[in-house]
Amino acid sequence: MFKTRQRRKTIFNIGVLALVLVFFVTACAPATPEPVDTPEPQTIIITELVEGEIVERTVVVPVEVTPEAPPGRQTIIVALARTPLTLDPADYSHRETENVIRNMFDGLVTRDTRSGVHLEIAESMEWLDETTLEVKLRQGVMFHNGEELTADDVIYTYERILTDDAIEYPEPHSSPRRGFLGPMDSLEKIDDYTVLINFRSPWPVWDQLLVHNQIIPMDYMEEVGAEGFLNNPVGTGPFKFVSATAGYDEIVLQRFDDYWGGAPTLDRDGPACVEGAVFRTIPEASTRVAALLAGEVDIIAEVPPELVRLLEQTPGVEVYTAPSTRPIWMQMNVTLAPFDDVRVRQAMNYAIDVDLLIETLYNGRGQPLAGVLSPLNSMAHPDLEPYPYDPERALELLADAGWEDTNDDGMLDRNGVPMAFTLDSPPEMAALAEALAGMLRELGIDVSVRVWEYGVVLPLLRAGERQAYVSDWGDSTFTPPGHIEAKWHTYTEGVAYWGRGNFSSYSNERVDELIQAGETEADLETRQAMYYEVQEILYEEAPAAFLLLPDVFEAASDRVQNWEPASDSRINLHNVCLGP
Repeated sequence: MFKTRQRRKTIFNIGVLALVLVFFVTACAPATPEPVDTPEPQTIIITELVEGEIVERTVVVPVEVTPEAPPGRQTIIVALARTPLTLDPADYSHRETENVIRNMFDGLVTRDTRSGVHLEIAESMEWLDETTLEVKLRQGVMFHNGEELTADDVIYTYERILTDDAIEYPEPHSSPRRGFLGPMDSLEKIDDYTVLINFRSPWPVWDQLLVHNQIIPMDYMEEVGAEGFLNNPVGTGPFKFVSATAGYDEIVLQRFDDYWGGAPTLDRDGPACVEGAVFRTIPEASTRVAALLAGEVDIIAEVPPELVRLLEQTPGVEVYTAPSTRPIWMQMNVTLAPFDDVRVRQAMNYAIDVDLLIETLYNGRGQPLAGVLSPLNSMAHPDLEPYPYDPERALELLADAGWEDTNDDGMLDRNGVPMAFTLDSPPEMAALAEALAGMLRELGIDVSVRVWEYGVVLPLLRAGERQAYVSDWGDSTFTPPGHIEAKWHTYTEGVAYWGRGNFSSYSNERVDELIQAGETEADLETRQAMYYEVQEILYEEAPAAFLLLPDVFEAASDRVQNWEPASDSRINLHNVCLGP
């Protein structure tokens, strides 16, 4: 019944070629105004899986050359793949949202394009003892409304995140950013520029976690309220708010000329280079690419790997890559059949050829996952190896669980009931979901794919009503806290940071205990041992098929200067310029 890899039919290239076809239909459509140059043919090399063999073929297609953006434009336009959700720095857990917020708001600390942490609004930070952090603030840091930032604003910002139901709009709820504050307990004002932060216990990863919180003005927020703040947000960042469409599909920002300067160790000194910035949502990858080629946008996020080679060969375009911080899994609901049996979940790991996924869907740019943590995480277990591709072992495990092909129809069944499930996916991972479904169908499992918008499926996932979901989750802290408790701690309603991304409905008392203890354990070796045990348990219990960590691909016009993508996908525009 089982088909070997050598006999496997093409299961990936349909999705890949569909994306390429959509791109060329979009990019080659008549432009307005009409093309000014003779069309030049473009060559793209497409990687496919044909009869079990990875092959490359060259396709030559005409790509019309459209006029470049007016050279005088000094507003940089960024195309995002997903729409920001809010402009309240205390009320989100979403990368596109943070992309915009970090250009409008500053924090005590910030991060460079990799994992380095740098002082921002804080001029100095010193531990007075193992649970008391003294923060000295820079003087002369101005909010966009002309008020100076002081200790009152810092205390107000953090207390709003720490306090239950302090976010009052559209209805009272707790801040999703609470999980980034660990054991933070209270704050004290010493003077206008000095704050003491008190913790219940040591917090060894404080610097990486504080990156994720930005400061808001106390007086202004209390004056206008949360709803008023959303209509006209005020921060201290290099860009100030101008306007936004309903739903935030387009957000227009203007350079803040009174900007205090920015993190000195990141060579930031003074206002932003460009006059303004626009964040525009373009969900379709091919449309984002076409907009870049047409000069309608300057930077595009999330270039699909199958279009990278085309862009690399396109004059006037630069393609950038960075190691990602978004591991991808196929999460399985451990409370619903067929995934309520650990043997079935382990079988899914053996049944998926991750190397083939990386080669065909990600242009060879990615790493297989050896469990629940990214290999870039500081606490990734060094002795765990990715599950090998072993379909025969997968079939053995499934047979142990009672799933066999009893009537020789090529499909597994148990007690006459076929093995079947629905694999849910966000739109941007539909091709990956189809590839996974194709692999599992070869094993004799009836897998259907359903594509949902994330906001629609999220409450169903948290309620434990879906069987399987393929998605990623940010690991931008480069350390387990801020990430592992969101994905693998028991989901606890009312505690915003425990299990908010636990789409497997996984619950293990020992794992919960270790996750909570690891957040505050000061001894490095002890904390490391805790997280290693967590990973070993999860590796064995397999609440997910551990897939891969892809690289980040982003692209920009060659007018864009002094910019590179960040591993955590945040796009900071402070130092970015637009050339002639």
